Amino acid sequence: MRLNYPVSVKIVRVPCTGKIDILHILRAFEKGADGVYCVGCMEGDCHYNSGNFRARKRVEQAQKLLDAIGVGGERVQMYNLSSSEAPQFVRYAQEMYDRILQMGPNPVKLAKKKQAA
Repeated sequence: MRLNYPVSVKIVRVPCTGKIDILHILRAFEKGADGVYCVGCMEGDCHYNSGNFRARKRVEQAQKLLDAIGVGGERVQMYNLSSSEAPQFVRYAQEMYDRILQMGPNPVKLAKKKQAA
């Protein structure tokens, strides 16, 4: 089964979503990402015990920070699914892609372009 998701979605693999730090999320925006979403194990089913709970907490912190600085916290989301749910992964990718299209480009990226001009 070959599933397609938007080509602009870049996948960064980590051993566990619990390894994602809030700085990784913020750095993605600094480098020009328009949105970030983390996909982890089902809650309560993490191979590393509580990694997905730590990731959710960090995503929520990033949302608050991005809201505070005017970038928009809804540009960051956390999803949970099992490895056998590839069609659901594609739906999440498309959902996030559509959300970002509606919101427009990352304001940080736009500000950098104005400074460079």
